[in-house]
Amino acid sequence: MASARRKVALVFGGRSGEHEVSVRSAVSVAAALAQAHDVLPLFIDKQGRWLLQPGPAPEAAGGVPVFLAPDPSERGQLRRLDSAALAASPDVYFPVLHGTNGEDGTIQGLFELAAVPYVGAGVAASAAGMDKELMKALFAHAGVAQGRYCVLRGRDAAAETATLRELGLPLFVKPASLGSSVAVSKVKSASALGPALDVALEYDRKVLVEAAVEGRELEISILGNDSPAASRPGEVIPDREFYDYDSKYSAESRTRLVIPAELPDSVVRGAQELGVRAFRAVDACGYARVDFFLERHTGRLLVNEINTIPGFTSISMFPKMWEAAGVSYAELVARLVSLGLERQAQRARLRTDYT
Repeated sequence: MASARRKVALVFGGRSGEHEVSVRSAVSVAAALAQAHDVLPLFIDKQGRWLLQPGPAPEAAGGVPVFLAPDPSERGQLRRLDSAALAASPDVYFPVLHGTNGEDGTIQGLFELAAVPYVGAGVAASAAGMDKELMKALFAHAGVAQGRYCVLRGRDAAAETATLRELGLPLFVKPASLGSSVAVSKVKSASALGPALDVALEYDRKVLVEAAVEGRELEISILGNDSPAASRPGEVIPDREFYDYDSKYSAESRTRLVIPAELPDSVVRGAQELGVRAFRAVDACGYARVDFFLERHTGRLLVNEINTIPGFTSISMFPKMWEAAGVSYAELVARLVSLGLERQAQRARLRTDYT
């Protein structure tokens, strides 16, 4: 007898600068999930309202206002906001939320309070993966090689001068807790640093300033909980000076994604090992994408960052790298659901009392 189809609440949109990217990811994930699961699209609009859609295809607007109570006795049920009547009973939650309030541990905390299974990294790993200052500190503690950087909090002329002196030019400036290259600037002159900081500070109170690395841009996909596996690396060849938002998502982009990247076996093994170390350094689970630089003059692999909810659009690197390894998109999302259920079963076995 065939097993019952699980009901998966696909959470997407969000109150974040990466809202539109999340919607695009959700459309692709829903299509793959629908082959073996009942998809419940749960849209979070830009005001933070939760809207349950009829599905299975996610929409960029509309739905019935609902809420998830942080009460384990509710068993993860979604209730109508107007009457508290039962709206849906998901078996597992699948957040495809990029950026603030979705990838940073915020919604994961709600799932933990409600004691519901969910896909991907937990609260601490999500928070560390999102806050690049915390992430890089954990990488340093774990001995993961990375480029030179500074963190600035607001505008401070003395700190900016010291940063230029320490890191030199060119520099990259980005919000500490945002992704998809939103508000990222390449700074080539001292006079351009201030305006770049102003842009980044519109999105975050902390700004990461990184020394530019001359080299190839590589990415690797990680899959698993306590025994994570790494794909072969892929390479990003941007169609412009750096891999910015339009280079990633514009229909006119001519950025090339080479999967798998043409690399010596020793570099492939090194990237896989370093990717798993970065995954474990933040205590991630489920899945992640780790981004690297292969420094041109030294051949060193430097980890740039980890993404605990990587892009999941039809052209995103994470699913494409696993597809190259023989794991179809539908199989990949099914495995992610299983990994989320496995992690919840581990949590449920832990004691919450002490005598």
